[in-house]
Amino acid sequence: MFCTNCGVELRDSDRFCCRCGKPAGAEPPGVFRPPGQRLSLPLEGRKIAGVCAGFARYLGLDVTLIRILWLVLALWGGIGLIAYLIAWLLMPKDSPVAPAATAAVAQQGA
Repeated sequence: MFCTNCGVELRDSDRFCCRCGKPAGAEPPGVFRPPGQRLSLPLEGRKIAGVCAGFARYLGLDVTLIRILWLVLALWGGIGLIAYLIAWLLMPKDSPVAPAATAAVAQQGA
């Protein structure tokens, strides 16, 4: 299997390309951005404020890769820290899922 973005050969067990970070193979449902989804702070899967998790979900990249990029930018002149704070203030939060909708999704999976 090869990456459709950069052409690197991937193992069957790889979920992301080691060179460009693009998801390999079929995307698991609910992990990556559906068409038309806007950039927002997730309610789950966040470490500090959810900025990195929101960007990773929006861009369809691994959240660890995004966190490393933010860290490099933060250590390089403080730009990452300022950008993180601005993103935290400007990005809207996800709307909570209604309990009835969560139960319906759980029943479909069973």
